[in-house]
Amino acid sequence: MQRYIAWRLVLIAPTLLVACTLVFLVMRILPGDITFVIFGDVAVNPEAREFLRDELGLNDPLHVQYGGWLWKMVNGEFGGHSLESDEQIASMIGRQLPVTLLLTVYTVFFSIFISVPFGILSAVLEGRWPDRFIRAITLGGLALPHLLVALLLLLGLLLFFEWSPPIIYYPPWVNPWSHAQLMIWPTLILTWECSSHLVRVIRSSMLDVIRQPYVVTAQSKGLSVYRVIVWHVLPNVMIPLLTMVALQVGTLIGGVLVLEIIFGLPGLGRGFVQAAISRDYPVVQSLAVFLIFVSLIINLLVDVMYRFIDPRISYSG
Repeated sequence: MQRYIAWRLVLIAPTLLVACTLVFLVMRILPGDITFVIFGDVAVNPEAREFLRDELGLNDPLHVQYGGWLWKMVNGEFGGHSLESDEQIASMIGRQLPVTLLLTVYTVFFSIFISVPFGILSAVLEGRWPDRFIRAITLGGLALPHLLVALLLLLGLLLFFEWSPPIIYYPPWVNPWSHAQLMIWPTLILTWECSSHLVRVIRSSMLDVIRQPYVVTAQSKGLSVYRVIVWHVLPNVMIPLLTMVALQVGTLIGGVLVLEIIFGLPGLGRGFVQAAISRDYPVVQSLAVFLIFVSLIINLLVDVMYRFIDPRISYSG
């Protein structure tokens, strides 16, 4: 197991190098110029614009730009600083990451809390009205996009309650009530989608396990439904459930940008989109590599947890 973990950690370096190269090249292919964002609506002559590009290093050869940014990724500067605001990228991530992490933790917690009992209920009562009702609810969670649900939610709050969430974000340790008022709505929207995935995974996995001979044998011995589910079925459902939770965590950390923009949350997704629109190359490149690194670490942790859930799994050889 230790050799496997060490080998996976070694593979992270070349994977990130390939990711750095691809992200850098893609950003240089996209049209746009950050000097237009910096100058704004001010009319400037082309010489001033070219001077700014020289100051920002955008006129340097591509290999020089790539080498300089890559060195800043490994020397502790984490990509350097923003071309637009001149803020250190590490400082930006330190400010934005807690917001996205809190939203992710809230969503995962409520999704597991909801999906496990409803997934079990849907499998045990297969074909009955509770099963059909749960599947209809999960279908809506999978089909409706975040943008539509968020807009309908905000419209409903305004029309029926004449209230809207706060527009200023506060951390929970600064203003818990304002934090809860703002975070509860994107959390509910994400929980609906995330728990819909988990419910379907739990249901399908349980239906496969329930039909296995050892479960039928346990039932024939007179064990209660509760004991059969807890001791014989759920342990075999944990691996697909854990896999889906890991996928959802990676998706949430890197893909909540729509809700962060709509609800005004200063998280990684919102920062990524703003940097991409302004063509702030170092910020976009560094955030993309950071998200890839997080995904790699999550996948490694999931593989390690597999071994603890099912000792029969071996990574040797």
